[in-house]
Amino acid sequence: VAYVMMAFRIAWFKVHRPLAFYAAYFSIRAKAFDEAFMCRGMDVCQKKMREIVAKDKEATAVEQDMLTTLEVCYEFYLRGFTFARMDIQRSHAVNFLVDEERGALIPPFTSVAGLGETVGWDIMEKRKGKTFISIEEFSLVCTKVSSTHLAQLKEAGAFGDMPDSSQISLF
Repeated sequence: VAYVMMAFRIAWFKVHRPLAFYAAYFSIRAKAFDEAFMCRGMDVCQKKMREIVAKDKEATAVEQDMLTTLEVCYEFYLRGFTFARMDIQRSHAVNFLVDEERGALIPPFTSVAGLGETVGWDIMEKRKGKTFISIEEFSLVCTKVSSTHLAQLKEAGAFGDMPDSSQISLF
């Protein structure tokens, strides 16, 4: 009875509160969530799915986990939802956040390949009560973020239109 009741609860959320369902699913169940393949639109998601399926039995365990997550991402896109860009000021370290006004999910820092929970929590801690004015300032404050991760965060759009340097030009 307990399993059936839980299945009904999950189904209710999937139908009536789909963004909350997907946020919980991606935060808890998605083992191999990679922002580079899953947050860049349905076409990128489908392309990666085809690559993994083409490997068939030669796919690694990580790729098999990623395929399951990609399938859920594909369903997410088919239902008309999107991922908002990652944001240095708003994203959580490990959990997906619901952006109700846009009908989107905000991915966490750990969705960037190789960026672990420790770095994500460090970013959250260092941004408290602070607004970064440049990527340079961010890198000086958040010392656990490597230059590789900085480039990945920049590619993911986490910095928005933030300038690279704190220097201003008068001309």
